[in-house]
Amino acid sequence: MLVRTDPFREFDRLAEQLLGAGTPSRPAVMPMDAWREGDTFLVEFDLPGVRPETLDIDVEQNVLTVKAERPRPDGEREMLAAERPTGLFSRQLVLGENVDLDHVKADYDAGVLRLSIPVAAKAKPRKIEITTDSGEPTAISS
Repeated sequence: MLVRTDPFREFDRLAEQLLGAGTPSRPAVMPMDAWREGDTFLVEFDLPGVRPETLDIDVEQNVLTVKAERPRPDGEREMLAAERPTGLFSRQLVLGENVDLDHVKADYDAGVLRLSIPVAAKAKPRKIEITTDSGEPTAISS
């Protein structure tokens, strides 16, 4: 039987328990799913236990940044198990030019942050009208 060992695993676990998973200089990454439905890109982040007022979503040029914080429990508790990460969480998405960053919508429900990012009008397929020698307009797809 082959057993993989990591000599630093216990040290990492202990450091996370003492300091939390994310620090200002090194925030933890939050799990994410992303997909497209029609003319909208949807992105969901798992953030259980995060209060909505700690969420921060910024857009600068084509980079969307999501930040959140789950505080550590107060020091008065005697923890028997501490497996849930605490501290700062951050994720950056580099988006293409084909999305409309002025109309991003965010919803937070049951510990899941959902971003709806619409496709820009200039990136949607459109019909171009062509006139023929007879003067009758004909629509073709671009």
